[in-house]
Amino acid sequence: MGKKRKLKLIKPVIEVCKLSIKFDRLVLRKLSWKIKKGEQWVLLGSNGSGKTTLLMAIAGYIPPTRGEILIGDEGVSWTDLRKDVCIVSASIAQRIDPAESAFDVVLSGKDAMINRWGPVSREDRKKTHKVLRKTEVDHLASRRWGVLSQGERQRVLVGRALMGKCRVLILDEPCAGLDPVAREEFLEFIERLATRQRGAPTIIFVTHHVEEIMPCFTHAALLAEGELIAAGPLDEVMKTSKLRSTFGEWVKLRKSGGRYRLKVEW
Repeated sequence: MGKKRKLKLIKPVIEVCKLSIKFDRLVLRKLSWKIKKGEQWVLLGSNGSGKTTLLMAIAGYIPPTRGEILIGDEGVSWTDLRKDVCIVSASIAQRIDPAESAFDVVLSGKDAMINRWGPVSREDRKKTHKVLRKTEVDHLASRRWGVLSQGERQRVLVGRALMGKCRVLILDEPCAGLDPVAREEFLEFIERLATRQRGAPTIIFVTHHVEEIMPCFTHAALLAEGELIAAGPLDEVMKTSKLRSTFGEWVKLRKSGGRYRLKVEW
């Protein structure tokens, strides 16, 4: 008999362990979640479900009330967390100076800054242009932030996130404010980014629209009232019964042409 193969255990990229967060009320309740290398996740939940709080905790902006969040095999310090876990959100976009160029916005991600200042090294300039090409906006390098379209801004913000180490890229409702054409263009861009053979980040795509789930996503997590309803492979989680626990009894999930649709039945 031949030797038995040893199974290689894949350690989590992120491990959330019994996380609770309380403000004036309990927002997250003993939430546990593991994300492994090679997995691309969608986080679904209605408004007020706790999605943003969970994201901000994972990205190091909100400390846990109880529980812990581990990033990578060795874990990272609280000060380095924002370089390892990068978030693209409306709150960051609103703080960027309209006069900043797309080049400067991307470059600012190297040190997790908002609004760049100081000299630029030759190495940093080269890397910034490389990231601009990777996010398909190199032609916008000198364009000012204030005149970029919403779709262009989202790509620039993704580039800003990728300037750091960025083990995990969190996209917090990135299609909000996009018209139907711009939304599809951005989703196709995310599909290309997530399926790159080399250098693809682990993505957590946050939305309450199932229509935005692209084929690149392998796993889904459902959040309702601060609790994880389900988390696992897409085909196991994306079921009408589980979506009803997330959004309400009046929804029905359908899938056509590789994309999901959620129908509301009153």
